[in-house]
Amino acid sequence: MGVWIDTDMGFDDIAAILVVAQSEYEIDGISLVFGNAPLPQVRMNAAGAASVFGWAFPIHTGRAVPVLGRLETAQAILGETGIPTTGKSLPKAPALAESDAFTALCRWLESQGPHRILALGPLTNIAAVALARPDLAARITELVWMGGGVTSGNHTASAEFNALADPEALSIIIAHGLPLRMVDLDLCRKVLARPEDVEPVRNAGGANAELIADMFSGYINIGTSRGRPGMAVYDPSAAVAFIAPDIVSFRPARIDVELQGTFTRGRTVVETRATHATFNAQFAADIDPDMARVIILAALVNEARK
Repeated sequence: MGVWIDTDMGFDDIAAILVVAQSEYEIDGISLVFGNAPLPQVRMNAAGAASVFGWAFPIHTGRAVPVLGRLETAQAILGETGIPTTGKSLPKAPALAESDAFTALCRWLESQGPHRILALGPLTNIAAVALARPDLAARITELVWMGGGVTSGNHTASAEFNALADPEALSIIIAHGLPLRMVDLDLCRKVLARPEDVEPVRNAGGANAELIADMFSGYINIGTSRGRPGMAVYDPSAAVAFIAPDIVSFRPARIDVELQGTFTRGRTVVETRATHATFNAQFAADIDPDMARVIILAALVNEARK
């Protein structure tokens, strides 16, 4: 069964892609969007990852800027490339062939369904389809999105990064009634990668074991450098919700996003009381963190064995 992944291609995006690639699902295509870094760097990351991991699925270039507002990236946390590391980095690879994500997404949605999408960054590419081709956007069967925060944010006190980077895109998705399933900060923070998780990857013995281990360690250091026991594995947790929904509890809710305010722009507002709102989406309320860790770490170790 074919699926689509929309990504801003940081390390946790790569780990999420590996989770899906090692599942029963076939990846029909990937669309790139700004986010962890500006789009040119995201394209470089994707080219490097495709060359290292031998990805055969097509990778398409999407939106470089949000619907409105200034460009936001996560480089202040993740570094210039959007992928922190303790040693080896993705190699420079030949540039990806020019292929427009909007056209590719539309062509995919025109094919026989179901059409399940895993979105790991700002929702700009999906919103573009909803605006220009609402007839095709209506064919999306499920949109699992890593983003938002039920209780609080991370990029600001109110807003999670993917929501803040393009809140208008999220608003468009909501307004068009797309089947949104939000995997938010609170859920992802239940699934931690710890420093001791790196060694099984490093010792796996494959050609890319050191590379994966160094990027994994650099990612975990984001959390440990701030005094935490580990780092939440955000995008891979969304991938687990995408491929193994039986270990995730989704709840219906009314989800909206704030578009104004210095301190509130990008905040996701989640109303779970049916007496107070008409539900328009779902959010992941709980997950089996131990099983999620098993799936995620197995994907990394299996890739590191090759």
